[in-house]
Amino acid sequence: MNSQNASATGRQKQAASPTRHTIHACNFRYAGRLSNDNARILNTLHEKFAANAASSLEIYLGTSLELKLISLEQMAVPDYIKDVSPNAYLMRCALNIMESNFLLEVGVPLVFPIIDLLLGGDGTVNEELRELTDIDEEMLQSISELVLAQLEKSWKTLNLALTPGSCIKVPMIPQVFPVNEKLVILMFQMTAGGATGLMKIILPTSFVGFLLRQLMAAHSKRTSSARNNAKSSLKERILDCNFTLAADITDMRVLVKDLIGLKPGMQLKMKAPVGSPGRLTVDTVEIFESIPVRNGAMKATQLLARSQESASLKEF
Repeated sequence: MNSQNASATGRQKQAASPTRHTIHACNFRYAGRLSNDNARILNTLHEKFAANAASSLEIYLGTSLELKLISLEQMAVPDYIKDVSPNAYLMRCALNIMESNFLLEVGVPLVFPIIDLLLGGDGTVNEELRELTDIDEEMLQSISELVLAQLEKSWKTLNLALTPGSCIKVPMIPQVFPVNEKLVILMFQMTAGGATGLMKIILPTSFVGFLLRQLMAAHSKRTSSARNNAKSSLKERILDCNFTLAADITDMRVLVKDLIGLKPGMQLKMKAPVGSPGRLTVDTVEIFESIPVRNGAMKATQLLARSQESASLKEF
């Protein structure tokens, strides 16, 4: 009895002991990070955007201009706000999907040289930093609209419209992005006239995920279409191929002694009724029953029923 009680007590303690779980530390700053593949897709897409936007801005400003993507970063909204200069140009832009917004930022080293170019200058400005006036913001609005037009073309897969908003100040950024939102920042280096600075496109991560899904779906559709076109092209090329075709009586049996004495002008009796049809064969494969006919001065064959062998191959 004592051993049985001890055994029962042991089982009760084992059942009462909690299950141990392996616990790992989690860094929420790195949750939802873009994969390397997704980052490459975004880089390729916006490198093309940079080239197109540079051409458009160069014509509009009347000066040599370079624009190239130099980095793609992810950060939280508070971290981004810390990095923004109070005198930077920030334009809010609305997306017609997901009720989202994004920002276009033009760095201070570019703002006043661009304004000088718009006024007919050479883009070399040495004035002290100051806050942008309403007139400054209106002049930069035209540049922003050109950039957004090229961005809209780059995102044509989404079939969306970008609606330019008004210029905002740094304290208003939390009104554009929720504080807990993660941002994807596309950083471009721009050289216009004698000035070099940064232009940034700041996107919510939720929109970037939607953009990536649409790009991948479009790529998959193009790949499938290309495969179908390749198959169609192969079918079209086969139509121009040559095959050996014959209209004759197959499986005839003739005695060897009848063949030995054959000479030109002699007749060989095939022992086949005249009314029995022959066969139309393509590379020895019987396709139709046929009988010999004449088409003007040309020999021809008239097709009758499809042969049983051909029908069985088709079913297989």
